Amino acid sequence: MKKNNLYNLSGEIKNCLPEKMKEKSKRSKLEEFLNIDIKNIIKDDARLIVEDLRDELAKHNYYYYIKDNPIISDHQYDMLLRNLSMIEKKYPELITEDSPTQRIGAPLEGGFSTVEHGERMLSLQDAFDYQELNDFLTRIYKDLERGENEVEFICELKIDGSAVALVYEDGKFARGATRGDGVLGEDITANLKTIRAIPLRLFRKTGLKIPSRLEVRGEVYLAKDEFKRINAEREEEGIATFANPRNAAAGSLRQIDPKNTASRRLNIFIYSAVDSGELDISSHYEMLNYLVDAGLKINPNIRKAASFEEIKRYLESWEEKRKDLPYETDGVVIKVNDFGYQRKLGQTSRNPRWAIAYKFPPEEEVTRILDIKVSVGRTGALTPVAVLRPVTVAGSTISNATLHNEDEIRRKDVKVGDWVVVHKAGDVIPEIVKVIKERRDGSQQEFRMPGKCPVCRSDVIKPEGEVALRCTSMACPAQQYERIVHFASKGAMDIEGLGPAIVEKFLDKKLIKDSADIYYLKYDDVFSLENFKEKSTKNLLGAIEESKKKPLSRLLFAMGIRYVGSHTAVVLTRVFTDLDSLMHARYEEIEEIKEIGPKIAESIISFFKQEQNLKVIEKLRKAGVNFSSELKKVLKKEAFAGKTFVLTGKLNDFSRDEAKEIIENFGGRVTSNVSRGTDAVLLGESPGSKLDDARRYNIRLISEEEFKKMIKE
Repeated sequence: MKKNNLYNLSGEIKNCLPEKMKEKSKRSKLEEFLNIDIKNIIKDDARLIVEDLRDELAKHNYYYYIKDNPIISDHQYDMLLRNLSMIEKKYPELITEDSPTQRIGAPLEGGFSTVEHGERMLSLQDAFDYQELNDFLTRIYKDLERGENEVEFICELKIDGSAVALVYEDGKFARGATRGDGVLGEDITANLKTIRAIPLRLFRKTGLKIPSRLEVRGEVYLAKDEFKRINAEREEEGIATFANPRNAAAGSLRQIDPKNTASRRLNIFIYSAVDSGELDISSHYEMLNYLVDAGLKINPNIRKAASFEEIKRYLESWEEKRKDLPYETDGVVIKVNDFGYQRKLGQTSRNPRWAIAYKFPPEEEVTRILDIKVSVGRTGALTPVAVLRPVTVAGSTISNATLHNEDEIRRKDVKVGDWVVVHKAGDVIPEIVKVIKERRDGSQQEFRMPGKCPVCRSDVIKPEGEVALRCTSMACPAQQYERIVHFASKGAMDIEGLGPAIVEKFLDKKLIKDSADIYYLKYDDVFSLENFKEKSTKNLLGAIEESKKKPLSRLLFAMGIRYVGSHTAVVLTRVFTDLDSLMHARYEEIEEIKEIGPKIAESIISFFKQEQNLKVIEKLRKAGVNFSSELKKVLKKEAFAGKTFVLTGKLNDFSRDEAKEIIENFGGRVTSNVSRGTDAVLLGESPGSKLDDARRYNIRLISEEEFKKMIKE
């Protein structure tokens, strides 16, 4: 049945409205909604009226939250919501998930499920000064072969909150998730529904096209006043207070009971959308205007800029003014406006190449250095750390600050007992800006870096061309702890249950000395640990055994080779398909690989020359740890020729990049979304909505085991 609005109600439907309301010319649409005769309304009439009421409420949410210009009183809004609620109470079968009455749902059971984003949520490259920003612009002009003033940029305030992705299907809010690792997030739909600035249905403005699926990204934040209110309540109740509004917002989104989230009064700004292909939109600015028209809230402080000077003026205007905003902002995001240019510039594995986040100079405070201690990292680097009289900077309590190295201490002339200015570089890492020498009273003491490792008492050296001192012992306990924790971590060998506390217990009991010793642990070794029972012991040993099958790239990253991160490890395994070939490679072979520079090549060569490292590698080999890349086990180049794949869920034996690389190397291609043109969907654990799409289009589903069989000889 075609839906009518209240101005077009049939005679039967009008009978459920007060008599005076039948004279349309004398009554406004709002008055009709406010005076519905709910007692006498019949189900067929109610079905039409609730739809119109929901549209009416969506309209007023739009004017209240998006336009900041309400056109009815709060009391009238409450009465509209009350009438809708009463009709739904009378006919509960008419209740829908996108109804404004359903913002707060029941508590979740079993925590949050996993959701796959329609397109990876990337992080942004940071710029901390105007030179870094200018370098970014220069690269843009060069890559696009355009001059200054020929590329338009959009400047937006960077909100200090928690990133989320929202999915609307046929205009209705269907799903919401945390950023997670950028590919997979947690389903927090019920909690996001409690945020009134998130419309449960898009505003169907006249002439506005609503796509069948629209995924938008936004930043959920907590206003400064609300943050103070929450912390004041927590103090009264004797509960630990939140460190800053960002942490409070993130914690609020992950409450098991949506009522707790609702009590925090969160807000949101939408900053982008994943183009569904259904919208004829060619620029970011145009997309933002579309989102506003659709009823989504964006930050109003947006400006177009066509040059470095225009961007700089925008930054300068907000550097002080931002303190008067009701929410926290830690910088400005600068984006290339034109979508065509964005596609041409592309992205790295982590960042879009067409956007950058300029970070404002952080807040600074004065405090005193009580002591200087030296920490030893997993690469053996000795780092001096200032122990400070606790002070609050940028909403966080700071009691330690890095001094980087001995050269930095000498350059800044830092002494124990000095009064110093401390800030958080990029609002993250505590750092000493300068010494206030005028406050010295003669009690200050010079600091010298130790000649011996503070942990193992081995000699320390300063390698040529480096500023950091390093412990010479590969058996240094400080290094081993960090190395083993890194080896077992999720991004490396992913040994579930082998966290920092357990590693520390194994080291204390001298059950392990290095990463390879993990694979020689026996049942009694694990069972002897405090709180370990039969099941937990078997689980940990099972996880250790399972980790032997991890891809070669994971092992390379786990080894802790200096400068070899997870992405670099994947790049290396595309060329060297087994560990032995990399171990015996010449410097020139490694250095000529795209994305591998001289520093990385030197580090790899040096790592595989160390006798102690070779001993650990040999122990790993004897334990049966995988030393080969799956790229070596393929049938033929045309195995996936012309086929289009989509990946969904968590893969156990491949990273997503590795699976993508295998498919592309053998003639196929990988896309983000399922369509009728997709040939197969590779399923991992906890697949997202793409599984539903694949079933709807009757597309072939391939398990990870089946995929492995397809690529083996």
